[in-house]
Amino acid sequence: MKNEKFVEQEFLENINPAVRKMSPYTVGGGQSAEIKLNQNESPYDLPAPLKLEILNAFYSEAWNRYPDVFPSQAIERYAQFLGVPKECVIMGNGSNELIYTIFLATLRRGASVLIPSPSFSLYEKIATLLEADVLKVAMTPKLEFQVKEIIEEAERSRPNLIVLSTPNNPTSKSMTIEEIEEVLANTHALVLVDEAYIEFSKQQSALKLIERYSKLIVLRTFSKAFGLAGIRIGFAIANAPLTAELLKPKIPFASNRLAELAVLKVLENDHMVEETVKKILAERERVYGELQNIHSVFTHNSDSNFFILEVENPTRVFTELKARGVLVRDVSGYPLMEKCLRVNVGTREENERFLAALKDVMNR
Repeated sequence: MKNEKFVEQEFLENINPAVRKMSPYTVGGGQSAEIKLNQNESPYDLPAPLKLEILNAFYSEAWNRYPDVFPSQAIERYAQFLGVPKECVIMGNGSNELIYTIFLATLRRGASVLIPSPSFSLYEKIATLLEADVLKVAMTPKLEFQVKEIIEEAERSRPNLIVLSTPNNPTSKSMTIEEIEEVLANTHALVLVDEAYIEFSKQQSALKLIERYSKLIVLRTFSKAFGLAGIRIGFAIANAPLTAELLKPKIPFASNRLAELAVLKVLENDHMVEETVKKILAERERVYGELQNIHSVFTHNSDSNFFILEVENPTRVFTELKARGVLVRDVSGYPLMEKCLRVNVGTREENERFLAALKDVMNR
C-alpha cells in the first residue's frame, strides 16, 4: 500500500503547475456582519412583490428540463434595453464567468494581456492559469489611469488583449470615453472594457463605440446597480462577428432559467434601478462630505458606489471597525494602496453606523 506522502505527491503531479501556485478566491473578513460594506453590493434588495413574481414564474417552469443553451429571451430583452442588436449580446452566470470566457477565447501560452494596475484580481488570475504573460501599467499616485503609458506599452509589447475596468475596482476611478477611444484607435489588441459600475459613473459608457471598433468588448453586470448579486447575471456586448467567436468556448447552459426570468422581470421595472442609483449617489455625496471631517482619513473622489480611504494603519482600522460590527474591505495588499480601505455606500442608516464607528476608531 502506498504511503500517504507518496499518494499526495502523485495527485499533485497531475495538477496544473499554475493552479498549484494559486490560492482560492477569498473575501477578507468574511461575508456577514451587522453592517456589511465590503463587497460593493447594492444595499437595496428587490421589493418582496417583485421577488415573488419572479419566483412564481420560476415555479411554473419544468425543473427537469434544461434551459436554453444560451438564454435567448433575456439576451433579446437586454439588447432592447441597451439599444443594440441581439446578436451583439452574450449572457453569462455573472460577469466573472464571461471574463473566463473572453480570456479563454483570446489568451494562451505566448499570448499577453495588458492590465492597468491595481485592478480586479481575477483578470491576472485567469491569465496566469492560461499561461499568458501579464503586462502591467501602474496607475498614478492618485490612482488615476495613465492613458499615454497604456498606449505606449501596447505599442511596445503588442498584447492580444487590453483590460480596462472603468470605473475601476479597487480604485473607484474612471476613464473618459475619449480616453477609451484613444486606446482603441492607437493599439492593435482586443479591448475589454469592464463596466460593472458604470451606472454610478459620471462618464459615458463605451457602448457607443462598438459600431466603430470591431475589437471592443463591453462587460456589464446585474450584481451592482441592479441589486442581483445573489442570482449571478452578467452580459458581454460586442459586434456580432466577435460575439460569435466568444460563444465558441462559452459554457453551455451556464445561465439558469431563474436568472433569465429575473432579467425579464427586473427590466420590466427598470425605473426601480434608476431610483436606487439616485439614492446611492445622493448618499455617496453626503458621506464623502462627512468623511472630510474625520481626523487622519483621506478620502479619494469616487466615480463608483464605493470609497477608497487612506489611513495610517489600515489593518488596525479594519479590525477595529469589524469589532464594532462594521465590515469594510482591507485593500492594502494592492500596489499603490498600502494604506487603503475600500468601503461601499450603504443605506443612510448603515452609513451613519459606519461614520460613527470610523470617528470612534480614528479618535482613539
